[in-house]
Amino acid sequence: MSADTLIIEQVNKIFVAPTGNVMALKGIDLRVRKGEFITLIGPSGCGKSTLLKIVAGLDTSYEGNVLLNDKPVSGPSIEKGFIFQEPRLFPWLTVEKNIAGNLSLKQAAVRKKVDEFIELVRLQGFEKAYPRELSGGMAQRVAIARALLRNPDVLLLDEPFGALDAFTRSHMQEVLLDIWQNNRTTMLFVTHDLDEAVFLGERVVIMNPRPGHIRSILPIDLPFPRKRTGSSFQELRTKVLREFEKVEEPEFDTGAGI
Repeated sequence: MSADTLIIEQVNKIFVAPTGNVMALKGIDLRVRKGEFITLIGPSGCGKSTLLKIVAGLDTSYEGNVLLNDKPVSGPSIEKGFIFQEPRLFPWLTVEKNIAGNLSLKQAAVRKKVDEFIELVRLQGFEKAYPRELSGGMAQRVAIARALLRNPDVLLLDEPFGALDAFTRSHMQEVLLDIWQNNRTTMLFVTHDLDEAVFLGERVVIMNPRPGHIRSILPIDLPFPRKRTGSSFQELRTKVLREFEKVEEPEFDTGAGI
């Protein structure tokens, strides 16, 4: 049994189009340890979201190998949770029923787990609320709780806070770290924001476009909780930013003050 929860080996992805084939990913190699928090960052079009969909089993037309717990990924499964930029909740269901999904709240074990995750994502008092009654950040917390209820081996997050305002985004980052530290779920988090990548990740994976490939992987050796204003954080942020400056045709958000 490998010590790595997720293994990505020499993954290539080509999109076939009438105007010509496009190589979206080339030679992607990445190993993610159990319980590790990885952030993936790079310019638009570098294949971050495509890679996430391949790991999720939503895209199976690629070359190479993707293994989860030493087993090939062949399609979607409960072992892989996926969080989109939009919460994608069922508007006709309450918070607790959205989290439960196809599981019955009448079952004591399900009821207990749903209550635990409602507390974990700080939504006590909103169990009976509908999505239209929630803020963007609250709705995204429901989506995260729904994914975690299935106890996935890896949680894949595709710019989940990209549509939120700065204050809510910062709060949601703190919430996600609390969840991660409580559950130690392996996380692969795609973002365009450099500060977010450094604040959340134990390692930052920087990708280059055309074709998408990994340029570098930088460890973020800072204890949690992290302070964005601290000198150690700023030093690592500068180190990551220097790598960004080498990326071809940068289109990313480097965060405030840059």
